[in-house]
Formats: sequence, structure tokens, C-alpha cells
Amino acid sequence: MVLPPLSSLAVTPHSLLSFLEHSTPNSSQLDWENRLKNGLILDQNGKALPKEAPYIVGQRIHYWRDAGVEPRIPFDEQIIYQDDHILVADKPHFLPVTPTGGYVQETLLVRLKKRTGLADLTPMHRIDRDTAGLVMFCIRKEDRDAYAAMFRGRQLSKTYECIAPFSLNLSFPLIRKTRLVTSPDSFMQMVETDGEPNSETQIELIEHIGEFARYRLYPITGKRHQLRVHMNALGLPIRGDGIYPVLTPETSQPDYSSPMLLLAQSLSFLDPVTAEPRSFQTRQSLCF
Repeated sequence: MVLPPLSSLAVTPHSLLSFLEHSTPNSSQLDWENRLKNGLILDQNGKALPKEAPYIVGQRIHYWRDAGVEPRIPFDEQIIYQDDHILVADKPHFLPVTPTGGYVQETLLVRLKKRTGLADLTPMHRIDRDTAGLVMFCIRKEDRDAYAAMFRGRQLSKTYECIAPFSLNLSFPLIRKTRLVTSPDSFMQMVETDGEPNSETQIELIEHIGEFARYRLYPITGKRHQLRVHMNALGLPIRGDGIYPVLTPETSQPDYSSPMLLLAQSLSFLDPVTAEPRSFQTRQSLCF
């Protein structure tokens, strides 16, 4: 969860605890106090947050809900590659990468920990729950800084594919380079705004059939929802996207027959630990 701007909240929180209490009517203050006390609410670096943690706009937190019946997401991940240092998995649509909100056991991280027995497994990057494709994990604690530095320094190549409307009014390849910020109307959405660009995507047309087309996307930067926002801004919202252009309220039962057609297709880099070149491809594909 990313903590939303104060303008979007009905009650101004004086702490993280008060925000959690007021934003989740099905959980009491005591529930959240116990989770904070037991180290079950983490910051974006995996550090447990204290009970007195302040509310910080834009901070990303991860939390575990109380154990209970959690419906299984009916799609399986695949392990593409594993050695002593990294694991690369192929994530299906609808499966979150890490525990968040109503998902704990049904997340890629927890599934892989159970499957492999690797207690220190840590994702080095994330893709949206609605996106399918490659996610890389670090296996050993002592290697995390090296891989994290590689991602921060953009010392790797990532490609995506998506299905979106076809337009005769655009010429490809093209580069979309804009400034992205959290929407003032909804913390779930990002919007383009004036100012120094902080996001860049190269977009290529692969093929088109009728009103839809297949595109290859090269994210030069890694802002939240970047690919989804850039495609939507071009008038080409990704097929099945429930956030852009219109935010669709989540339901208790996702429509598994209508995934968002965005796929993390490839990942290539020079391994900072072993100095070996690495290149991985998803085993999934998108259908029109």
C-alpha cells in the first residue's frame, strides 16, 4: 500500500496507526496495534514499523492480515531459473508479488518460499498484481545490496508486451517522456503533469489485427504504473486495465476471464555477483 495524500482522506491521520484504523472499518485499533507490535507492518525496505510510526504521504508499506480463509488464485507461477544467488519466476495475472491488503498466502513471494524453503527470498523489483511475467528474487541476504544497486542504477534491460487499441494517427516507434505524479483525485492512479520528466518509455508496434494491436514496451525508468499511464495518455489504454482510463472498484471475486493484457516479457543484465550475462524470457504469451 502507498499512503495517499492528505487531501484524499476524510480524516487527517496523526499517525500511521490512526490512518490504518480509519481506513479499514473491518479492523479495530487493537488489531492494528497488535500487528505493529508483532512486526507485521513493514516499510518498503522490509523494516518493521513501530507503533508510534508517523503518517508519511507516499510511503509504501506492506502488512499481513490476520490468518483466515484466503481463496486460492487459480493460476500457478513457474520458476524460470534458479542458482545460488537468484531466482527468476514467471508470475500469472492476478497474483500479487508480496503480501498486501487481503493477500498473504496467495502471493508470489509466499508461494515461492513455501515451494523452495528459501526463508530469505526477497523480490528485487515488483510488477503490478494485474501484470503477468518475470520477477527476479535474491536468495541470499549478502547479495541483496549488489542486485538492488543494479536495479537502482538501471543496469539492466526490461521489455514488456501489451494488447491495446490500434491507431492510424500515431507513428511507431515513439518515445513517451513525461512527469508522473499521484492523482489528486485518487491515490490509486498516477497522472501526467507539467514539469521535468521523470518517466520514459519507448513503444513499438509489433502487429495489429482489426481494432487492436500488440505493442512492445521498453521502460527506461520505473515509475509506478508508468506503462499503463503512458499507453492511456496516447489514447491506447491497455486492454483489461481496471485503473486507466477509469478506476473500476475492486470486487471480492476478480473476473479471471478478463486479465489486463500486459506482460513482463524479458529481463537481461550482467550479474553483479557472478559477472555472468543473464537473459530470461517469459513462457507466457498474450492473445488478442
